[in-house]
Amino acid sequence: MIPKQVLIRGAGDLASGVAHRLFMSGFKIVMLELPQPLVVRRTVSFASAVYAKKMTVENVEAVLCNSYEDVEVVNNENKIALLIDPEALCIKTLRPKILIDARMIKTAVTGSLKDAELVIGLGPGFFAGFTAHAVVETMRGPDLGAVIYNGEAAKNTGVPGLVGGVGMERLLKAPQSGIFEPLKEIGDLVKKDEIVACVNKSPVRSKIDGLIRGLLYPGLKVGEGIKIGDIDPRGMEINVYRISDKARAVGGAVLEAILNRYHFDNISKI
Repeated sequence: MIPKQVLIRGAGDLASGVAHRLFMSGFKIVMLELPQPLVVRRTVSFASAVYAKKMTVENVEAVLCNSYEDVEVVNNENKIALLIDPEALCIKTLRPKILIDARMIKTAVTGSLKDAELVIGLGPGFFAGFTAHAVVETMRGPDLGAVIYNGEAAKNTGVPGLVGGVGMERLLKAPQSGIFEPLKEIGDLVKKDEIVACVNKSPVRSKIDGLIRGLLYPGLKVGEGIKIGDIDPRGMEINVYRISDKARAVGGAVLEAILNRYHFDNISKI
């Protein structure tokens, strides 16, 4: 029988795409986040509930919980439960049978196959059979969304996949350490060289024409070189409130890995 509860470490845009897909498939979702997540695509990230207490992504609501009792109440209300628990200490109490590590650390991840019956890792840093039972490819390209049962995902190149023919130029990064203050809003159109934000009054300029798809929350402390925003060259054809094609592909792959583990003929018992 397929377990009903799924624990997801991380609640950024990819993790949220996974959570949304599983929620719509009948699973009860618990997500774990940092006390101050540096979430850029916050209009499609359940991590935003850390700041706003609640967050809705495509008609699915996540609620920030203060206790394990709250988690049960929220799940029973047909909502996603979110806990601030960066060390995943709740594993000992909740004892999930399905654990998804969606933190996108992109470096070697230490974890145990004993944490759950099924451990699924997203992207680089996991090795199927050692630190996860299955790994999902997250790099854009023909293998995006592939489920790996022996081996690992493509190495992190540090170079984002092309969107509208643009790669590195679409990223906004902190020019120095300090406090982030946006001067624009997600969804705004900007021109090349236009100032989008400041870090300790140092301006951050867009390198391309496009639409602001993501920005950190105001007032967050950031380190030099940290990603603070994302410009999409496709402009107004992009809906910043819709889950991305990449996140949907990864969500479908996670669902595939779960069904593969617990057998297709049990799907009606969810």
